[in-house]
Amino acid sequence: MGAGVKRIAMVSMHTTPADQPGMGDSGGMNVALLSLARALADRDVEVDLLTRAAAEPQVLELSPGVTQRSLATGPAEPITKGRLVDVADDFGEAVATLTGRASPRYDLIHAHYWLSGLATLPVAIELGLPFVQSFHTLGAMKNRSLAEGDEPEPEGRLRGEAFLANQADAIVAGSSAEVNVLIDELRASADRLWVIPPGVDTELFTPARAQESTRLRLQLGLEPERPILVVAGRIQPLKGQELAIRALAEVHALRGWAPLLVLAGEPTDGAEDYATMLAHLATELGAGADVRFVGALPRELLADLFAAAALTLVPSYSETFGLVALESAASGTPVIAFRSTGLIESVSEGVSGLLLDARVPVQWAHVISTLLADGDRLARLGVSARRHAEGFTWATAGASLLAVYDALERR
Repeated sequence: MGAGVKRIAMVSMHTTPADQPGMGDSGGMNVALLSLARALADRDVEVDLLTRAAAEPQVLELSPGVTQRSLATGPAEPITKGRLVDVADDFGEAVATLTGRASPRYDLIHAHYWLSGLATLPVAIELGLPFVQSFHTLGAMKNRSLAEGDEPEPEGRLRGEAFLANQADAIVAGSSAEVNVLIDELRASADRLWVIPPGVDTELFTPARAQESTRLRLQLGLEPERPILVVAGRIQPLKGQELAIRALAEVHALRGWAPLLVLAGEPTDGAEDYATMLAHLATELGAGADVRFVGALPRELLADLFAAAALTLVPSYSETFGLVALESAASGTPVIAFRSTGLIESVSEGVSGLLLDARVPVQWAHVISTLLADGDRLARLGVSARRHAEGFTWATAGASLLAVYDALERR
């Protein structure tokens, strides 16, 4: 790394990095931001995580070398992502003021999500700082695989992402699936694209946590001994929880019994009706007693749940990568996922799980039933899933990100 890169601003305007994943707009991006920041700090780079203050502005040291700063912008209350674009200029001004125009405190600005880029690209240009963009999700990518009944991403977002993709000094993508969309639809230049898959905390997510399954079942009110299927993520049409519930009902029809389906996560803003529909659907299909909505779980409890589960289902229509699939694999729990977008890269076919080509509930039910009935195969998949996950570390991701920063410094 060049001697000049010592302090980085990572910008997350729309969601506070330290927020618990699975609630509101907090998800895999929050996990990635904290983990990457800590990996950079381990390499003697100071990282400030900049976010919009939804209450009183705060400065929190999250770990040595990693500080979260919430900046006063707009009303001191939560506002929806759709309204954040209205305060993007003000947030950018707050970042510029914090950075300092005469002698910038940061060597580089790294924006996460398009709203952050919209707010801080002008700051980087004004201050002459290298600018890196990570999208985490792309409107064009989501619109390619739109969930039934879901609203397409607005034209303003699509134009904003295309603009950023052609103005950033470097773009860090999570998968080659994301790169394909960036090149084909946003016309991004390939020589400014870097693919850095996320890592996984293999000390937190480990098969050893299965030893706590009895305590976990008591804590979550799950019957003892019944196999557990997990769907983890914010509850919204994009994540496809409806398919998991329909597949569960088909398992019951095929076998005369069903495992427990645990849905971990809260509905995103505007998805409350979808969450209500899921509960009604489970009841209508006769699976109401087999489905548990447990809300967003702390990371440690989520790790316990993955380790205790027989299978994790990832029925999402689209994922930039699919961090949940990696965390499940690290826990020794195989994954069944829809073959699409970044899931093709996060799930190793026949190693960490299985990828299904269709969103047909009876087909998912058949695969689930077959695996649950074959304990030896399930155990072998669990072992190989863990090995697969061990190939993805945050230390490697952090080192790769430093290579991007170093290349920009040399340029």
